[in-house]
Amino acid sequence: MKKNWLSPLAFIFALLLLLAACGGDDGNADDGGEEAGDPGTDPEMIQIATGGTSGTYYPLGGEMATIISSNTDVTADAISSNASAENVLSIENGDVEIAFVQTDVVAHAEEGINAFDEPVENVQAMGSLYPETVQIVTTEGSGIESVEDLAGKTVSVGAPGSGTFINAEQILEVHDMTIDDIDAQNLDFGESTGGIQDGNIDAAFITSGTPTGAVEGLAASVDVAIVPIAQDKIEELTEAYPYYAADTIEEGTYSLSEDVETVAVLAALAVNSSLSEDLVYEMTKAIYENAEGMAHDKASFITLDTALDGIDIEVHPGAQRYFDEEGIE
Repeated sequence: MKKNWLSPLAFIFALLLLLAACGGDDGNADDGGEEAGDPGTDPEMIQIATGGTSGTYYPLGGEMATIISSNTDVTADAISSNASAENVLSIENGDVEIAFVQTDVVAHAEEGINAFDEPVENVQAMGSLYPETVQIVTTEGSGIESVEDLAGKTVSVGAPGSGTFINAEQILEVHDMTIDDIDAQNLDFGESTGGIQDGNIDAAFITSGTPTGAVEGLAASVDVAIVPIAQDKIEELTEAYPYYAADTIEEGTYSLSEDVETVAVLAALAVNSSLSEDLVYEMTKAIYENAEGMAHDKASFITLDTALDGIDIEVHPGAQRYFDEEGIE
């Protein structure tokens, strides 16, 4: 019987083609990798940039890190920082995944103005949190009763480019003043209140949720006064910079004897756009559905009703999916 010698050759040829095809698939996978935003690109541990340890961001960030770690598949850690402007750049550089920001500062980042030499491209919003009140802190008997009285005084204005620094510039601007009209000191909140207590500085701009820990600490040793902003100047400021809103520091806060009229911006969370939609969805859901259990006074402001207030940049698709499910516009 004649053997069919073509069959073994055909089999070997087919096997070689199959192996070559498999090798080609591996090469394509190495070239492309996984796209940004795919679940496979998410880190197992994320960092949340907050602010100084004596402000509001830091303790709230710690509580949020616990909530995220308990309700998602990632472990979160809150770290201290120089707040808004630095936080935005930390996200852009990939140093952190989530950060506390002021809505005005992150809007500046997207435009590439003030503290930002060029627009940032990989920072998206996760949601608004609470009003951040601009507090011009001094002491009873300092002689500083109006913004104009700051002229010639030693005043802390926060780090250059920080949200607080920009707030100070803009508030001075509507009072026909500049940073050059004061002896400006670039101090954090704790250093500012410590300087007031020691008599080294006369006043400090502090943009933070009230009550602010550093100011409460100061109020425990001296009689604190908050410099009011006149109504016409509030209107001028909010017209020039729409991300501001009128705000009131209520009587009793820091043992104040009466309400003090001022302005506020909004605190928000920003996130790196490379994180997957599923992860950001889960983190957003965890924060807003567990805010009632947070101990900080400002947690009561963290609600779905105001989650998109003041947001002037693109919302991450994961956060947007959660808000859409909840009917938030």
